Amino acid sequence: MFQFQIPYDSNLRYLPFVYFLPEDMIVRCPTLYALPRCLGEVACSEKLIDTIGSDAFLKEIADAAAALAFPHFGFGGWKEHYTGDNPVWQLSYALPTWSKLLEDETGWGLQSLLKIPSAVSIPFLTAEYVKEVMGRIVKRYISENGLQPVLDVIKQMPCDEDFEKWSTNVRKDFLRKWYHTRSKRVKMVSLEALQEDEERGLREITVDSANISEDVSAADFCQKFKSRLSKRDMEILELRIIGFTYEQIADKLGYKNHSGVIKRMQAIKKAFVEYEERYG
Repeated sequence: MFQFQIPYDSNLRYLPFVYFLPEDMIVRCPTLYALPRCLGEVACSEKLIDTIGSDAFLKEIADAAAALAFPHFGFGGWKEHYTGDNPVWQLSYALPTWSKLLEDETGWGLQSLLKIPSAVSIPFLTAEYVKEVMGRIVKRYISENGLQPVLDVIKQMPCDEDFEKWSTNVRKDFLRKWYHTRSKRVKMVSLEALQEDEERGLREITVDSANISEDVSAADFCQKFKSRLSKRDMEILELRIIGFTYEQIADKLGYKNHSGVIKRMQAIKKAFVEYEERYG
């Protein structure tokens, strides 16, 4: 076991939640996925300690916690159907709360984490177990704080933007603002998510002439970017879009392991950001 001082407001308090995430979720979080499963490797690396203290770490673990928590509030659809104006959407991002409740419910907290021998590799938990635990945590929070009547009212009085069709200007404006897809300061953006949004938008095109031109323009923009990719990168991207995991893509395309696929996806995302900044 190793010891080092932990500031009260350090992001290290969320490290147990990182190792709580199932593998199929953490592989979509480049910063979190880069952290070794052996704590000894983390403790001995100033670079990794700095990574844990970064905004990228905090953003990814907050997004992951919100994605796990939101479905258990009883609202239809999934988190991205709603906007940041929705109270439950905002509540799903209460990372300190979910981290504390996880420790209360299961005993899995920073002290428990630090008791693990530094050379031991922390195994991944199953997605089923993580979902079941988060369900208990969220229901406990709702019950202890008497939130059910509030949630019932929110369901009856949704924000104007919630459940807007993906092809509407309201939805697109929100997504662009929230995910900074139009910002010159952006450093990384989820091309997979943008591609999924494109597919949903195309499926929902109606005879609304006000929206058709923008839908076609967005689709054309993505298609032009994809035409610049190599054949191998195109294969990787298309497989990710239809739901293949990094491991499955590695097996299908003959990579020795999935780390090579992750590196290619990161390169594709970087290329997309640069293309977006130049031509968007």
